[in-house]
Amino acid sequence: MPMADVSANAADQKLEITASRLFVSWLAEQRASIAFSTYQVGKLFLIGLDEHGKLAVFNRTLARVMGLAAHDQSLWVATLWQLWRFENALQKGERHGAFDRYYVPQLAYTTGDIDVHDVAVDAAGEPVFVSTLYSCLARPDVKYNFRPIWKPPFVSRYAAEDRCHLNGLAMHNGEPAYVTCVAKSDVNEGWREHRHDGGLVIDVRSNEIICTGLSMPHSPRWHQGRLWILNAGSGEFGFVDTWRGRFEPIAFCPGFLRGASFIGRYAVVGISKPRKNKTFSGLALDRNLEAKGASARCAVQVIDLERGDVVHELRIEGMVDELFDTAVIPGARNPAMVGFVSDEIRRTLSLPPDAR
Repeated sequence: MPMADVSANAADQKLEITASRLFVSWLAEQRASIAFSTYQVGKLFLIGLDEHGKLAVFNRTLARVMGLAAHDQSLWVATLWQLWRFENALQKGERHGAFDRYYVPQLAYTTGDIDVHDVAVDAAGEPVFVSTLYSCLARPDVKYNFRPIWKPPFVSRYAAEDRCHLNGLAMHNGEPAYVTCVAKSDVNEGWREHRHDGGLVIDVRSNEIICTGLSMPHSPRWHQGRLWILNAGSGEFGFVDTWRGRFEPIAFCPGFLRGASFIGRYAVVGISKPRKNKTFSGLALDRNLEAKGASARCAVQVIDLERGDVVHELRIEGMVDELFDTAVIPGARNPAMVGFVSDEIRRTLSLPPDAR
């Protein structure tokens, strides 16, 4: 099993990343790489293959990194108080050392600490994101920290109260289409009282609630004609039957589900070990794990949408117990990213082709 040891910080805390037997060959077949974030230790990981076809792991430190969105040559990244656009500095066929995708920070919006969760990109290439603290969808703004564009109909006003724990956003035809939240609540952190079965999916365009009875749902995504979601509180991955308003699970994953991305017939999802506090305790996930004789783990899993099988896994052990988001980066074999601390950010210059 391919394995990589990653030194995660100055204290030299170790992180062991182990790929299942066929994960590397699957990544090569898909001609893609994977990014995943963990706000627990403030790390963004880029997973690819090196020049010898072996597992390559690259990481950067970013404060409370959460939502990710890969779009064309850009990678949008939500952090503690900023929304960054990293841009690939390489032209087609170029390499920077061992890397064929080299992301440089080109633009940042100062959002403030508004608890940005999911990030997406619209048909015009512009970002839209979820502010969980303000229970709304929003866009960056050149003058203000953010510009709210939509809130659930049951939320009476924009307030920094995390009323319903709005967390997930699905795009359809290049516009915001569906969101997930943990509860139908209009009071400060009212969602915490409804973690077991208060979760719902809302159609942004019609303001209709199209599915209820979920447990802490996350990461809605429209893919191949279906609305997929992670029912995190039960550990189930599946889709919403939008006609019947019913969640249809197709796979169980041994952990708290967050972060979904897709390539072809496969979903890439993140699973976490639940925190030992009231928010994560007593959920159906605990019972499901016990019934299946399993323990919660931290991993990135690949699910076959046609069979409902978990076919590949990237197991993460050590200092990281929780993941937040994943992003598939098509066409990238071995990506890397410029950091903010070393001199490389001063010396990495990207010019238009006609100026080279």
